[in-house]
Amino acid sequence: MEKLVIATRASALALWQAYHIKERIETSFPEVTVELNEITSKGDKILDKPLALVGGKGHFTKELEDEMLAGNADLAVHSLKDVPTYIPEGLELCAITKRQDQSDVFLSHTYKSLDDLPEGAVVGTTSLRRRMQLLEKRPDLKVKDLRGNVNTRLRKLAEGQYDAIILAYIGLKRLDLLKDIPYVEKLDFFIPPMGQAALGIEIVASNDRVREIAMSLNDEDTFLCTRVERDFISVIGAGCSAPVAVNASIETDGENKMVHVRAMIGYPDGTHILHESLSAPLDEADILGDQLAQKMIEKGALDILENAEKIAFKNEMPERL
Repeated sequence: MEKLVIATRASALALWQAYHIKERIETSFPEVTVELNEITSKGDKILDKPLALVGGKGHFTKELEDEMLAGNADLAVHSLKDVPTYIPEGLELCAITKRQDQSDVFLSHTYKSLDDLPEGAVVGTTSLRRRMQLLEKRPDLKVKDLRGNVNTRLRKLAEGQYDAIILAYIGLKRLDLLKDIPYVEKLDFFIPPMGQAALGIEIVASNDRVREIAMSLNDEDTFLCTRVERDFISVIGAGCSAPVAVNASIETDGENKMVHVRAMIGYPDGTHILHESLSAPLDEADILGDQLAQKMIEKGALDILENAEKIAFKNEMPERL
């Protein structure tokens, strides 16, 4: 019997994801037994600061990558949106699972929808991307940071610390938490972040057997779309301290498949917003993310990003990994 070890964060959602992948692998490869190596990441430990001030997305992946590089795990399961565009030497992001519902959702115990919120209502989110899009539509609202795991965030909402909060739909769905919230509204006008609602499978690059197993989990369309998104983020130079949204999708136009990618960049207060989009046939989409980034750079995206970070953290400087 072969053994394969998955490195995973110890949060409820990360464990759901890891057990989901464990089940899929053991079903497809009955000769393989899968064990979990649970890690509490720095991003899960530091809950008193906005994520971007403690090194950002890398704090959810670094410890898992360290375990793989040390020989204590064969692969790691990540929420793809948490995976930086830089992958350490010796590791490889080789498979992306089929993307699920990418929606952000409005949650409240008092108000039925975003439009029902009164002027000055307090909305919880730590995401600068969500803050930007929310305040673009409702500049009268007050946005307050919201950290903690999903259950902690929902508890804070129930306690009345916020009039509403905004979270990713897919995590709530996977943990069966939507039934306990009186008012739920999908925010269809929000553009998701890079990699939303897909799982990234990162492996030790030298292990061909693990690559074979991981590739059985890969969805080609999702892999292409998320690569376009990740290329865009890499070229534009946007980290988690930047209010950036980007989303690629594949649509059928007659007999042809087209890849569409849209993005927005702006200030976290919902001003100075830059919207752009591009499309290309499926077989010409490899450089679509780069092209969209260059198009936005020509229209001043780099200046917007630089100023956005200054505005978001004018009184504090991020710690770096």
